[in-house]
Amino acid sequence: MAGLYFDQFEVGQVFRHSVTRTITETDNLLATVLSMNPQPLHLDAEFAAQTEFGKPLVNSMFTLALVVGLSVHETTLGTTIGNLGMKEVSFPKPVFAGDTLHVQTTVVSKRASNSRPDAGIVEFEHRGINQRGEVVCICLRAAFMKRDAQAVDAAP
Repeated sequence: MAGLYFDQFEVGQVFRHSVTRTITETDNLLATVLSMNPQPLHLDAEFAAQTEFGKPLVNSMFTLALVVGLSVHETTLGTTIGNLGMKEVSFPKPVFAGDTLHVQTTVVSKRASNSRPDAGIVEFEHRGINQRGEVVCICLRAAFMKRDAQAVDAAP
């Protein structure tokens, strides 16, 4: 299992994730139509050409999902029970087809669950960064994480 357990995270810990991803036009198209988003800014090149961006923007919901997804292998793969919420999501710079994103994750806080001794809550800050070093997505995510069975057994 590649993910870390609740007990293995430390507040302030930073992950610079090794997996990167170049976004394609197909990614943008699929994410947009699968989410039933008819926004021409994502789907219509002629419409988008008349905007300040001059070309279609990548759907921000896809950007958010990709940023969180790129963090999974080194943080929560197989050790998360589920996401509890996301807040303070922002997109400081636009994302376009052809951009390559990498992600940095910081552990912001953690606390043991009051109701489940086998779990805890870890809050992560994910930052999506493009090939030019520009931050394109920031998200605070609370994840309900499994505790290592040995740590649970050793707890008072």
